[in-house]
Amino acid sequence: MKTILCYGDSNTYGFNPTNGMRYPKDVRWTGRLQKLLGDDYTVIEEGCNGRTTVFDDPVDGWKNGLFYLKPCLNSHKPVDVVIMMLGSNDLKDIFHASAEKISKGAERLVQEIYDFADNKQGFRPVIILVSPPQIGPDICNSAFHYAFDETAIARSKEFHKYYKEVAERNHCIFFDAAEYVKASEVDSLHLMPEEHEKLAEGLFQCMKDSELL
Repeated sequence: MKTILCYGDSNTYGFNPTNGMRYPKDVRWTGRLQKLLGDDYTVIEEGCNGRTTVFDDPVDGWKNGLFYLKPCLNSHKPVDVVIMMLGSNDLKDIFHASAEKISKGAERLVQEIYDFADNKQGFRPVIILVSPPQIGPDICNSAFHYAFDETAIARSKEFHKYYKEVAERNHCIFFDAAEYVKASEVDSLHLMPEEHEKLAEGLFQCMKDSELL
């Protein structure tokens, strides 16, 4: 039995942009991935709305992805694969962060995973570093317009470049979510059910191609 930890934000949690609730397990990409992988794998969902890579939100500081990462890994060890998709919330106006700076936050998390694994479980998990989906073109009319301005659109389009560099430097598998999915027209940020399905299928194929299965 192999353990796959999915560490992310609201699009890993399964936020439904049409009603603000959570998609059922069989709709979320994590649940769909579990179905594709079968009983020899355990997919653990660790998505949190608003989670950043390493930035402290002045209102919800507990959503800093760095602070929870090692306790999370410890509670689920041994972990064989980590699928990490974070960075969208780092695009918020309040952080004034470029795509390159955000990728550095993702790199810090990658290094934390390796450091934890070296010390606590005796082997390093394979990390699939996912470059997040792009912010939709209508973000300024979204329910989340208070947090994101139009520059978030352009910055999100640069994610793949810098995340790929991070993956190469740190021996991760790189996966560009923007090649498979797009944000909903409802809020320009979260995924509709069909996009969750595409993401799960893309990641499943990525794992096959990388000989993880």
